[in-house]
Amino acid sequence: MARMTAARAAVEILKREGVTDAFGVPGAAINPFYKALKEGGGIHHTLARHVEGASHMAEGYTRARPGNIGVCIGTSGPAGTDMITGLYSAVGDSIPILCITGQAPTNVIHKEDFQAVDIAAIAGPVTKMAVTVLEAAQVPGVFQQAFHLMRSGRPGPVLIDLPIDVQLTEIEFDPDTYEPLPVYKPAATRAQIEKALSYLLASERPVIVAGGGVIGADACELLTEFAELTRTPVIPTLMGWGALPDDHELNAGMVGVQTSHRYGNATFLESDFVLGIGNRWANRHTGYKLDVYRQGRTFVHVDIEPTQIGRIFPPDYGVVSDAKAALELFVRVARELKAAGRLPDRTEWVAATRERKATLLRRTHFDDVPMKPQRVYEEMNRAFGPETRYVTTIGLSQIAGAQLLHVYKPRHWINCGQAGPLGWTIPAAIGVAKADPQAPVVALSGDYDFQFLIEELAAAAQHRIPYVHVLVNNAYLGLIRQAQLGLDIDFQVNLEFENINTPEIGVYGVDHVKVAEGLGCKAIRVTEPDRLGAAFEEAKKLAAEYRVPVVVEAILERVTNISMSRTMDISDITEFEPLATERSHAPTAISPLKV
Repeated sequence: MARMTAARAAVEILKREGVTDAFGVPGAAINPFYKALKEGGGIHHTLARHVEGASHMAEGYTRARPGNIGVCIGTSGPAGTDMITGLYSAVGDSIPILCITGQAPTNVIHKEDFQAVDIAAIAGPVTKMAVTVLEAAQVPGVFQQAFHLMRSGRPGPVLIDLPIDVQLTEIEFDPDTYEPLPVYKPAATRAQIEKALSYLLASERPVIVAGGGVIGADACELLTEFAELTRTPVIPTLMGWGALPDDHELNAGMVGVQTSHRYGNATFLESDFVLGIGNRWANRHTGYKLDVYRQGRTFVHVDIEPTQIGRIFPPDYGVVSDAKAALELFVRVARELKAAGRLPDRTEWVAATRERKATLLRRTHFDDVPMKPQRVYEEMNRAFGPETRYVTTIGLSQIAGAQLLHVYKPRHWINCGQAGPLGWTIPAAIGVAKADPQAPVVALSGDYDFQFLIEELAAAAQHRIPYVHVLVNNAYLGLIRQAQLGLDIDFQVNLEFENINTPEIGVYGVDHVKVAEGLGCKAIRVTEPDRLGAAFEEAKKLAAEYRVPVVVEAILERVTNISMSRTMDISDITEFEPLATERSHAPTAISPLKV
């Protein structure tokens, strides 16, 4: 048997589990692991500027490609607590990432030693497993179990905490005989699928709600085939966006109280049967008025996690299954039904869905100066093609982006769905660009999200990781200001100030161009809508030439209002801006406005 340190054994396991990249920040208590990382070779490390940033880089890396597992590394104490936000974000969206932390020596962990904290206890609620390994000989088994858990059932993150003496202890370990544990995923039975399909066959106006689980299971082609066989319109959730191309005739648009399309909500409210696959019935999709969401509709829910069935409301029928396993059976049985002539004719229902998609549009073309945000997304649709991977987290920028941008492929809308931490976008975009260096990556932020982890731009500049970052700046906490409307306040959400070093930007405060340039990146400020297209083209060229992030800052009107419900009711959406009544009002819409 080969003898090596437990840290080296851990590195050898990472490689045999398919890990090729890691993101982190070294420190005294994790330095033995970094020594093993250097000596073991085979894993490229990206040095972050903040440990929370490293955790979001790992998330972006995982989300970009099927099978990826992002790894983030930090030292003891605050490094682990900093990465808790990344773990929370990952567990909420079913994203497997591995967080490795250093720890004080085992004999002083409970003696209030410097930077010694019970990180496993802190991380427990936001991981599938969080463990401090106290015996070096257990390190291989713990890492093997970590990968098994991350991939099995509902995917999610794991934290492994390694005391420094455990890392340095030599153990017997033979990497050449190591094998990953088999992955467990529950699978639907034929009887369950036939019963689920009986509801669809009995309906007149069915829809499929496709969640992030469909993308996570790499089952989008199966979803498309099933929808086409049964002629059933598909409503992607925010996390499932891209499972079916936006321009597919059966893509009915998104539903919800914020990130929704007018035509998506209208089609859903006309439906009489809903088949949810790999979705959570998240509140931004359903709203809080579940009586409105459920009224007149029968529900079947398919999800990999048993405790998700009935969590928000009891479905008429529930199936515990991996989305891919379920869709394989859905397709098989649907083919048989079609061959037997037993599938209903959905021509009228599909035609009505397409009619709504061509008539219920929001206006995007405004020539106002300062700019309205809608125009920014219109120009983004022109500038960035179907290969673009969009990355964003939360705020009015994300909500408007989801309403107005177009996505054509799975994993091309990479979004933090449940947690929505400000600052997520820059590091996540770095992780995405690292996972797929050939794809155009476009990040989208409001000014506050952009400022939270802005230092990670330097990490991308150092490691030559290019992407384009669209920054919509109104010097406001826009979403919170809009949420305060119902309280009749505008309090502590105004970020304006006159920057004495950049008087030309007026009250917009932070000079993002200077900051981005100071961090080694390129930046372009745009104040007029007609210059957006040229700025986006220039940004693409600069990113390719200099291999660094390029920020395009669009100066918006100070007060921006984006369509959403004030009552958390999907049938009650406030449209703050004029709607599209002419084709020129929405020139980049998926379906040209029918007038």
